[in-house]
Formats: sequence, structure tokens, C-alpha cells
Amino acid sequence: MDEGITLDMLPIGRRARIVAIDWARLVDEEAQRLRALGLDEGARVAVSHRGVLGGRDPIAVTIGRMTVALRRAHARAMRVEAL
Repeated sequence: MDEGITLDMLPIGRRARIVAIDWARLVDEEAQRLRALGLDEGARVAVSHRGVLGGRDPIAVTIGRMTVALRRAHARAMRVEAL
């Protein structure tokens, strides 16, 4: 897997580390919420599920022992590298 793909493209079950987040693509309140949930550079994540309708929203992301639902647009702002 190429380094620097976006989180929305990560295959289900594949573990990765967030290497960069384009915070400018996110509304300030959304960015604060994501940081509060631990989604920041260096965090280890895995996609556990994708929605089945239309835009395939939301994306369920496991971070530590927690699962967080993200909009695809938010996941697209995060670059990851596979572990």
C-alpha cells in the first residue's frame, strides 16, 4: 500500500497510522471534536465498517478500544500509512 493514502481509502481491517491531517478542510468545531476523540497525527487507526448507501457514509474507525463514526469528507482529510 502506498504511503499517504487517505483514511477513506484504507481497506477494512487494515491498520494504519495517521501521518497528516489537512485541518483547513475541516470546520474548527469538527477539528476540535476529532482531536478530542484522539484522531490526530500519530494515532493508530483501522477502518472497521463503511456505510452501504450512496456516498458510503459513515465510516466506522477504530482507535484504541473506541469506535468512532466519521463522515467520508473527514476521513478524506487524513493521510495514513499502513502498519
